[in-house]
Amino acid sequence: MKTAEPVHRLAVLLPYRLAPTRMPVRISPLSAAILCFCAVMAASTAWAQTAPTMLSPLQVIVKWSPLLLRGFAFNILISLLAMLLGTVAGLGLGLALLSQYRLLATASWFVTQFFRNAPWLVLLFFVMFLVPFQITIFNTTVPLPDWIKATVGFALPVMANVAEVVRGAVRSVPSTQWEAAESLSFTRRQTMWLIMLPQCIKRMLPPWMNIYALVAMATVLASIVGVSEMLTLTAQVHAAEGGRPELFAPLYGFALLCFFLYCYPINLWTARLERRFRVR
Repeated sequence: MKTAEPVHRLAVLLPYRLAPTRMPVRISPLSAAILCFCAVMAASTAWAQTAPTMLSPLQVIVKWSPLLLRGFAFNILISLLAMLLGTVAGLGLGLALLSQYRLLATASWFVTQFFRNAPWLVLLFFVMFLVPFQITIFNTTVPLPDWIKATVGFALPVMANVAEVVRGAVRSVPSTQWEAAESLSFTRRQTMWLIMLPQCIKRMLPPWMNIYALVAMATVLASIVGVSEMLTLTAQVHAAEGGRPELFAPLYGFALLCFFLYCYPINLWTARLERRFRVR
C-alpha cells in the first residue's frame, strides 16, 4: 500500500511537469505566405506528374514570369498615378471642407461623402463607360486608353479619403496654434499654409500610406474592364497553357505573392511611422 502511493502521485504530476515544455511555434506572415505558396506548388507539381509531356506549374511560372511581372509593374504604375492625382485633388477638397464659406464647405462635404462611400468597382465602371475613348482639342484628337480612365476611376475614391485625412489632421492641431497665429496678424491663408499644414504632414503620412496600400491592391479590379494588368495577363497565360486545372492555383498564387511582397513592407513602414509620429 505504501509503494502504490508514490506511483499514483507520479502519474498525476507527470502531465503537469511536461506541459510547460511545449513551446508554441511562431511564424511571421511573410514566412506563412511563402510556405503556402510552396505547398500549392508542390501539390500542383504532384498533380501534373500524370502528364509528363506538359510543363510543370513551376516551369510555367518561370516561362511566363517576365510577362506577368510587366503586368504587375503596370499595376504599380496605375496605383502611383491614381495616388498622385487623388492626393493633389484631395488636398484641395480637404481645404475646401475647412472653408469659412458655408456653401463651399457643404458642397465639398457632399462630394467627399459620395466618393468615399461609393463602391470602387462602380466608380470604375462609370468612368470607363461615361468618359469617351478620345477627345478633340483644337482639331487635335487625343486618345484616352482604358488604363488612363481606370487611373481616374481609382483617383476619385483616393481624393475623397485624402480629403478626410487632411480635414482630420488640421482639426487635430491644438486651437492655440490658431490663436497664436491670429495674435501675430497672420491671415487665415498664411496660417493654413505656413503653420497648420507643415504640422499636419507627420499626422497625415501613416493614413496616406494606408490608402496607397489599398489602392495598390484594388488595381486588380481594372482587369474586369479590360485593362491588361497582372490579373488579366494571368488569365491569358492560363488560357494559353490550355486551361489546365492544376495551373489555376499556382498562377494566381504567384500574383497573390507579388502583391503581398509589395504591400507588406508598406504596412510595416506605416506602423513604424505611426509609432514615431504618435501625437502625445
